[in-house]
Amino acid sequence: MKQDLTPTNSFQFIDEILAQQSVNLLSLNPQKTRITSFAELGYLTAQKSTNTQILTTFRDTLEDIVHAQLQSFPENIFWDFDFMVNSMLRQALVADEGAVIFLKCFGEKMVSLSEMFGIKTEIRFRYVHDFMYGFDWARWVQKEPQTRVHVEPFSLVFLDYLLAKGKELLQRINQGQVKCYKLCDTGYRNPFTFSREPEDEYRLLTYLAQEQLIPVATWNWNAHPVWNKPFQEMRQQLALKLNIQPQTH
Repeated sequence: MKQDLTPTNSFQFIDEILAQQSVNLLSLNPQKTRITSFAELGYLTAQKSTNTQILTTFRDTLEDIVHAQLQSFPENIFWDFDFMVNSMLRQALVADEGAVIFLKCFGEKMVSLSEMFGIKTEIRFRYVHDFMYGFDWARWVQKEPQTRVHVEPFSLVFLDYLLAKGKELLQRINQGQVKCYKLCDTGYRNPFTFSREPEDEYRLLTYLAQEQLIPVATWNWNAHPVWNKPFQEMRQQLALKLNIQPQTH
């Protein structure tokens, strides 16, 4: 239920939701272990806009997004939102009088993505990391850099692409046409050849973050997304280097 709080401090309510869920709010930021609080993100947001309607809709939308991720990815490890919040705000302000409409549309697509790719459907991905930290986006840009290089990781264009991809993947799963998305022993799907058990996922992603090999440093409010590195290949190589075992099906 949405809380009727003043826009400048109401973001703290999201922190309270996370506390009630006993989520271990780990950050991929090599400089700290805990994520930026939503109270602080709310403060940063209020520095950019004083429009009460925008701030209230913004908070409600963000709450919906966080709740959907909690429900669909209960074993997610890293929970940074800084850059996503900044991107969401910038796009809303660019929309000007359409800001509220944009935020509602953005929220609906983000919630749909979580519900589609998480445990609520047959896709059953374990983590939201590949989306939130830009691996999916970088791979997409690399396929057509001429037309996609200026498309942001949290733009409606990219969200629509992922929604279409999800529908296609669900159809292929239902028709038994998937080869690299088989269910693992854990009950989750892993498109990679290496294990993504929590301890392995943690080791690999923290190593990548330390080496600045994360496409979108979502823990950074002013992150500069990077698409033109062979992230997938480096991830595979580092998994071998760290002696992460092959995935068992």
